[in-house]
Amino acid sequence: MAVRNRFAELSDEIAGWRRHLHSNPELMFDTFETAEFVASKLRELGCDEVATGIGRTGVVGVIKGRADSSGRAIGLRADMDALPIREETGLEYASKNDGAMHACGHDGHTSMLLGAAKYLSETRNFDGSVALIFQPAEEGGAGGKEMVDDGMMERFGISEVYGMHNMPGLPIDRFAIRSGPFLAAADQFTVTISGKGGHAARPQFARDTTLAAAHAVVALQSIVSRNADPLRSLVVSVTSFQTDSDTHNVLPQRAVLKGTVRTLDAETQDMAEARIGEVAKSTAAAYGATAEVDFARGYPITTNSDSETEFAARAAASVTGNVDRDAAVLMASEDFAFMLNARPGAFILIGNGDTAPVHHPEYDFSDEIIPAGCSYWVELAESRLAAA
Repeated sequence: MAVRNRFAELSDEIAGWRRHLHSNPELMFDTFETAEFVASKLRELGCDEVATGIGRTGVVGVIKGRADSSGRAIGLRADMDALPIREETGLEYASKNDGAMHACGHDGHTSMLLGAAKYLSETRNFDGSVALIFQPAEEGGAGGKEMVDDGMMERFGISEVYGMHNMPGLPIDRFAIRSGPFLAAADQFTVTISGKGGHAARPQFARDTTLAAAHAVVALQSIVSRNADPLRSLVVSVTSFQTDSDTHNVLPQRAVLKGTVRTLDAETQDMAEARIGEVAKSTAAAYGATAEVDFARGYPITTNSDSETEFAARAAASVTGNVDRDAAVLMASEDFAFMLNARPGAFILIGNGDTAPVHHPEYDFSDEIIPAGCSYWVELAESRLAAA
């Protein structure tokens, strides 16, 4: 079975929804208008139940099949939030909200799942229920965790859960997936280095936090090269360096470093946390300063379960016949991981073609992939909840 003809017919309508959302991006949990748009569409499309306010501003629509002898429900998830980026695409449907932009394709994810909802509501060719999950705050707010903690899985009887994300650089007719760890855990650290401020012309009377922090930045890079197993993946990146001085002739009293850590296994994650503290403190001490380290565990590893990965790969193959079942592991992260920790399931990538990368001010979701993405959702629902 290839891309469903119905979605070729609906493609322009779904693209219209996508462009409306693109023009009106909202950040984190403040997806009020987006959630209302989604809920309104789900009601219009004939969902049996539409629940709002799940995990603050999340929406769940439930579609029941022609039969419900199985009593099973699977979850299909799309993210709704945008990024704090000023758009530079010049498109006629570009963001109307300055400083906010759908630079990761969540507008497309939401619209493709709405398209699938339209089809599934019309046909209901499955046994059980499909829970359509529209999640806020994927971009750093852990909205997936909020929805899980709000009892979503139990409330809607979800036994399996599936997610999909577009991938620039991957051809538009291709899907990519792998079993086991697929995306990395994302943690963050803050190192606060304190010393003794003073006049820049008399450094001998100060404890220079800028110097200590600069050496700490360099020393932290040694964790990857000299502490991590070369056969295990680890990223340690310092992304911010700030001091409490903004003049040319003052040595600051305090310097603050911020950064991210990406790992694919718990042992490496624990090692990185311990070494960041040790390296930062010892480096600061070498320059007469002190360091305090705050390490915060963030999104967990996105781990696909074996059997659900196979089901997802088969569904994707039935749509395009072009599926990479052993896709490369990515050091990016996804808070869909919280849903996969709550229920078995799988996360898949769909090619966005030769476009700007995600999180880039010139990125745009490719409307060409809408029929394939919608068809994947429908094929997955109908195969996992096969009607007698």
